[in-house]
Amino acid sequence: MSGSKPTVRFGTRGSSLAMTQTSAAAEELADHGGFDVELVTVKTQGDEFKGSLTQIGGTGVFVTALRDSLLRGDCDIAVHSLKDLPTEAAQDLDIAAIPPRVDHRDALCARNNLTLAELEPGSKVGTGSPRRGAQILAARPDLEVVDIRGNVGTRLGRVAPGDLDAVVLAAAGLQRLELQDAVTEYLDPSVMLPAPAQGALALECRSETNTDRSMVGKALAAYDDAATRLPVTAERSVLARLEAGCTAPIGALGHLGQGRLSLDAVVCKPDGSRIIRQSAATGDTSAAGAAALGVLLAEKLLDAGAAGLTPLAE
Repeated sequence: MSGSKPTVRFGTRGSSLAMTQTSAAAEELADHGGFDVELVTVKTQGDEFKGSLTQIGGTGVFVTALRDSLLRGDCDIAVHSLKDLPTEAAQDLDIAAIPPRVDHRDALCARNNLTLAELEPGSKVGTGSPRRGAQILAARPDLEVVDIRGNVGTRLGRVAPGDLDAVVLAAAGLQRLELQDAVTEYLDPSVMLPAPAQGALALECRSETNTDRSMVGKALAAYDDAATRLPVTAERSVLARLEAGCTAPIGALGHLGQGRLSLDAVVCKPDGSRIIRQSAATGDTSAAGAAALGVLLAEKLLDAGAAGLTPLAE
């Protein structure tokens, strides 16, 4: 570290994926701010608990310890996978930068380079996501979905010659870890809509440091990508209106182009026996317009009977 530069501390989980994406975001932000970086590893409840995420409140359990570290001043910026963040705003903290999103898709990693359509009836497909499991069963009700936990390497290791025929993982994580050779099919959103904000990162800091006068605030503002923030705002607004957590069987994907913001969303019965999918669009490409679009689409889903598929706020 150079003594002539200030050091900004970045909080991260200790997994390979978290460390990789935090390191990359920290270095890119440092290019904007002209500071040195230090990684601060934080152990979360989700890292210590080995059971199903739904038993301990969903992927939000990966977030609390990082936010506590920020509020204590142990780190200056926390880097999250945005899909893991609860939709409720955290007191005294700001999501100050959402950098450009990478691949939003889900990826199938199967034995013998098989695609989803090619898997034999009865094949076992591993995932820890009710959203993925429901959409797999909607497309292939003859498959068996197995609930799994573990880091990316552990999950891939369970594919044959392990006990599973395939696993479904986020394409972004595989690409960040340079494990894309394990992918046998990138699942099209027409088959599997991703989790809201999948493929996007969120850089969170204390509100007091997120000002246009501070070194950190200026760097975060320069790093923020409006072309990513608007679609993910709409996607997360669907979840917020439905009062659904990040492990709910709900997918959403926004697209910004030609002065319009479009949004697709799906709510699934966990066993995949029924799904409801709706779309909406707006010409209001402000942050408020994106949030309103998500609410509008959530209302359309509710009107179509989505609350009958999974517990939602009507």
